[in-house]
Amino acid sequence: MRIYRSLADVAADFGPSALTIGNFDGVHCGHRRILRDLKALAGGKGWKASVLTFDPHPTRVVAPERAPRLIATPARRAELMQEEGIEQVLILPFTRELALLSPEEFVAHLLVERLGARAVLVGDNFRFGHRQAGNIGVLAELGRKLGFETVVVSAVTCRGRVVSSSAIRELILAGRVSLAARLLERPYDLDGEIVSGRGVGSKQTVPTLNLATAAELIPARGVYVTRTHDLESARDWKSITNIGYRPTFGESEELSIETFLLDPLQGEAPHRIRVKLLWRVRDERKFETPEALKGQILRDVRVAQNYFRRARAWVGRVPCISS
Repeated sequence: MRIYRSLADVAADFGPSALTIGNFDGVHCGHRRILRDLKALAGGKGWKASVLTFDPHPTRVVAPERAPRLIATPARRAELMQEEGIEQVLILPFTRELALLSPEEFVAHLLVERLGARAVLVGDNFRFGHRQAGNIGVLAELGRKLGFETVVVSAVTCRGRVVSSSAIRELILAGRVSLAARLLERPYDLDGEIVSGRGVGSKQTVPTLNLATAAELIPARGVYVTRTHDLESARDWKSITNIGYRPTFGESEELSIETFLLDPLQGEAPHRIRVKLLWRVRDERKFETPEALKGQILRDVRVAQNYFRRARAWVGRVPCISS
């Protein structure tokens, strides 16, 4: 997959393209429906399946006080799009100048002239242009004038609610990671570097990894069943992860994300990992003694081992319910 980070970088052969536009934060199941339809349309016409997305999030430019914490970085979004067979992604810097473009300018100069759009696929709530003046009706009319097809993809619902990035953010912040995984069609994950920690788990012969992450969205404090993936060697371990402030050792000002591996390391410790959050076990608690905490860690390990025995490890996607 080709990734472009500015219009100046876009190849002359970017088009003809079947194009979708949006923030795609999290690349949830609603986004994936659009991407799959895009891939199918592009393949049938011999066009390139292409995505236009933005960095920073447009709200950070036009209304920074309302800007959301993001589920996924632009690089992670591109990685997830590649899984759906997308051929090229333009991660366009969102600026005030871009925000001031009228719907007509945005479509004619950017989508058609620069990106060679022959078809544009969007969700039914798509808005674009200055002050979000453009909607799917405006897009369809511009398509008739400028020679591209407009395809509107219906929303996806789960448990009677339209799937949205904002709803998923709320679930993650509340620690409801198993439901968030249904909407994302994958477990929510945290990437980062390994740093030194207190080593409480390692003293109980449980290999431990302490994660430093730049993720904006951290789940509620507590203990989670997880899978831990080595980003450099592709090793993978069943694990449990504690997110919190280590109250047993005196409330720390720095959030700790400590993962206890349930499988042998089988080699040197990793340097960069991805922790996939599967299920929330319990709240973070303060224990009277370090020994009491160590005992609870071992009980948490048994709970996690039972989880993996009873529920198959994450394979494939858990589908949402279409509207």
